[in-house]
Amino acid sequence: MSLDRRSLLAQVTGAAALAAFRADAFARVAEAGRQAAGRSPAELASDEAYWAEIGRAFEVDRTLINLNNGGCSPAPAHVLDQMIRDLRFSNEIPVYQMWVVLEPRIESCRQQLAAEFGCDPEEMAITRNASESLETLIFGIDLKPGDEVIQTNQNYPRMITSWEQRARRDGIVLKQISFPVPPPSSADLVERFRKAITPKTRVIEVTHITNLTGQIFPVRDIVRLGREHGIEVFVDGAHAFAQFPFKRDELECDYYATSLHKWLFAPIGTGFLYVRKNRQKSIWPLMAAPAAMDENIRKYEEIGTHPAANHNAIAAAIAFHREIGSERKAARLRFLRDRWAMRLAAADPRVKILTPLNATESCGIAMIHVDGVDTEKLQAWLWEKNRIMTTPIVHKEFNGLRITPSVYTTLPELDVFGDRMEEVLKKGLPA
Repeated sequence: MSLDRRSLLAQVTGAAALAAFRADAFARVAEAGRQAAGRSPAELASDEAYWAEIGRAFEVDRTLINLNNGGCSPAPAHVLDQMIRDLRFSNEIPVYQMWVVLEPRIESCRQQLAAEFGCDPEEMAITRNASESLETLIFGIDLKPGDEVIQTNQNYPRMITSWEQRARRDGIVLKQISFPVPPPSSADLVERFRKAITPKTRVIEVTHITNLTGQIFPVRDIVRLGREHGIEVFVDGAHAFAQFPFKRDELECDYYATSLHKWLFAPIGTGFLYVRKNRQKSIWPLMAAPAAMDENIRKYEEIGTHPAANHNAIAAAIAFHREIGSERKAARLRFLRDRWAMRLAAADPRVKILTPLNATESCGIAMIHVDGVDTEKLQAWLWEKNRIMTTPIVHKEFNGLRITPSVYTTLPELDVFGDRMEEVLKKGLPA
């Protein structure tokens, strides 16, 4: 194996970032925050002592380097512990412990999520993921044959598939627009949507940040464009919420869907769907609800029997997120992004970073393409021989590795990734 695990462990230990999780880790995170009070997010982004305390809240195997936190992130140990505790409690007598004792606590989670997003709790539905939330919108809006829907060809594959099914079933027309990576400007993205609009356009589905290259879209401008033409705009925020700071009113959107097991670090299988109050009656739920719930956000939570433990642990994840702070988290994620991306961009002219490296158009997600190197073989070599997990992206218009470190990622781990990539640049992939 080309990755020297002992060397990596020594580096990480030397950086004081490999300490095992302790029961007081969350308290230590809070204390680290108090000690950092008054320091700017930019200054704190490179403070390894502070981020080592954050890392101690995660029980992860440091012989593995996880650079695919965008797909699904580990939860801090205390979040996982709360979920497991509630699952055990539910298991004693589920019809009472789960339905009567635990399920009502979803209302506290609803209030806290609404506060983080900046909406009324009566506009916040707790779901299992962004896909469920978006399919509620996609299949819940009334459309007739010939009505047009616009999205990009870089939208999440499941959402593309969902609209394609509506096209086959209901005769709607799905129009996809293309854009270069990275695009020349945010204004260019808006203009591409503008040019695709016709009198038949009824819906625009836009990603807040793409799951491919990490491109942040000018959502507010696209929402305003939709309103000019009487078009509903569905926002896919699967990767955006809790990765970088924003509120509902900054986006001006009527619909927003996200997963919480990515950047909020909530348990796997948690998400939310925001629907503005005056839009709720016109969006049908995925599973039938009575007419009395037409304007009740909880109709979107009607999914049959489900564990209360998962969604109740969202509250613990929100508390952890607040202790770090949105601005601090975003600054750290951009610092980590630049650590590997700028190094490799300078290492060889064959390297292309397909994500704009600035503070407004991207955050923790970025993509690297290497001319002449097979993306899927590179990903396989990094994982199988080096235990570095990355994400191969093979789109019809581009390809590359998506790299998503997180708040527990250490600089030595990123540097090992950089070393292995430079090894490939110098010697090529081993046969």
